[in-house]
Amino acid sequence: MHAYRSHTCAELNNSNVGDTVRLSGWVHRIRDHGGVLFIDLRDHYGMTQVLCDPDSPVFSQVENVRSEWCIRIDGEVKARDESLINSKLPTGEIEVFIRDIEVLGQSSELPLMVFGDQEYPEETRLRYRYLDLRREAMQNNMALRSDVVASIRRRMWDKGFREYQTPIITASSPEGARDFLVPSRLHPGKFYALPQAPQQFKQLIMVSGFDKYFQIAPCFRDEDPRADRSPTDFYQLDLEMSFVSQQDVFDTIQPVITGIFEEFGGDRRVDTDWPQISYKDAAVWYGSDKPDLRNPIKMQIVSDHFHGSGFAIFAKLLEQEGTEIRAIPAPTGGSRKFCDRMNSFAQKEGLPGMGYIFWRDNNGEMEAAGPLAKNIGPERTEAIRQQLGLTVGDAAFFLGGKPKAFEKVAGKARDVIGEELGLTDKERFAFAWIVDFPIYEKDEETGKIDFEHNPFSMPQGGMDALLGNPLQVKGYQYDLACNGYELLSGAIRNHKPEIMFKAFEIAGYDESEVRKRFGGMVNAFQYGAPPHGGCAAGIDRIVMLLADTVNIREVIMFPMNQRAEDLMMDAPSEPLSEQLMELNLRVIPQD
Repeated sequence: MHAYRSHTCAELNNSNVGDTVRLSGWVHRIRDHGGVLFIDLRDHYGMTQVLCDPDSPVFSQVENVRSEWCIRIDGEVKARDESLINSKLPTGEIEVFIRDIEVLGQSSELPLMVFGDQEYPEETRLRYRYLDLRREAMQNNMALRSDVVASIRRRMWDKGFREYQTPIITASSPEGARDFLVPSRLHPGKFYALPQAPQQFKQLIMVSGFDKYFQIAPCFRDEDPRADRSPTDFYQLDLEMSFVSQQDVFDTIQPVITGIFEEFGGDRRVDTDWPQISYKDAAVWYGSDKPDLRNPIKMQIVSDHFHGSGFAIFAKLLEQEGTEIRAIPAPTGGSRKFCDRMNSFAQKEGLPGMGYIFWRDNNGEMEAAGPLAKNIGPERTEAIRQQLGLTVGDAAFFLGGKPKAFEKVAGKARDVIGEELGLTDKERFAFAWIVDFPIYEKDEETGKIDFEHNPFSMPQGGMDALLGNPLQVKGYQYDLACNGYELLSGAIRNHKPEIMFKAFEIAGYDESEVRKRFGGMVNAFQYGAPPHGGCAAGIDRIVMLLADTVNIREVIMFPMNQRAEDLMMDAPSEPLSEQLMELNLRVIPQD
């Protein structure tokens, strides 16, 4: 017999009754029933009930066993009484009588329990991550992640892609986040960087003549942490293709993403009709460039109804350039209590409040109620109701000003309204392509033109577009939103040096600066670069959605905490003085 096991803790069933078997695993739970000791023995694959009575030669040893001890047992498989069968376990029809036991690893007093669903502070869970990972939910999450990655690889190979690895140590490149710098011992005073993404390398792969590339790529960014973002490193499905249009990229990646969500999404429906929504429309309709389309609410501009109206706050606001009023429809939200609650929400978000109108029945007649209705009169109120398509029992909320000042709060309010009124369909994955991103923006204080989004995207209209108003230039850049998260980002690349130099010139960077920062890629583009484009999809975020959790650390094996610290491995740590000397570095103490 094998030194540790003849079967896993998920394999035994009625066909094994009478067999002598060997199992190894962790003591999940111990129960004493009238002197008979029952142990739920757990390994990665499942659970088997093993038991020991006073007649067993190892009863005294089994009595000493405690939770999370790692043990090996030999025993005889017996059928459970019909009344004691546990249909929830694959091994629920049998149990194993212990005849021999070996303690493979004792456990100290546990800082967190593996058995049960107790909640523990995140700091405790991360400090003792190896114990946290033993819990069933975490075992399932990590297995899900592994299975998703394997499925992605199969699907990409089936589409004719090959996987190539790009460097982990490279040059620093400004790509929207802070680099992690790595000092060079052989070149004192110089630094490598961990790549924020394989962006430049995958484009160089296209220049090298490899038509289709993909990689499950590690990326490193020194970012402020959020619940849906790791503060140090993450993995993405990175891909690039030559001789493609934007629609070609969509047609390639959509069946891959759809297939993954259908395979691992359980009973939740997966939308196969992915609308293409312009960045401008997404901002107006949803207050976000990553809208949650499970929520049917679509905001609208209603400025015309407030020009010169009796509601002085909005009327005066609209006299200022660049302002507008937007309405958030709230079907079934037509009660003063709900309207007051949403008004309080806006105040907590830093706004004075949200105006509202709600429509109610008054002796068989529809009546508009609320402060706004009284101020603007029945004619304007009715025009608003008709524009928004509302009726008795519905409400509408209003925000005004310069869009960038209130858009984020409006988007949050839309989400809250959808949740509270039960309008958001939780049993669904809803996708949308966000397209037509503006390349440039203007700083209102300085008047300076700078990049608003990816500077390496091919501008729609090419060089001709760059010769006009830069604020009108849109890029062949796109994001994929799913259930309120950005799942994927990509672009058709600017592969022509003359267009790239002009694009950067508009943002204040001359040709020498571009060559200095991106010399490797610019030089390569002078030797017959093909048109190319691609995208990158966040593996961690995909698994987070599939696992139905809102915290990305629940699907990463060994994540950092909110302060970008690894409490388990004590990182970051102070280097040894010898290490600093080798690198010609000196740490200056902070006051």
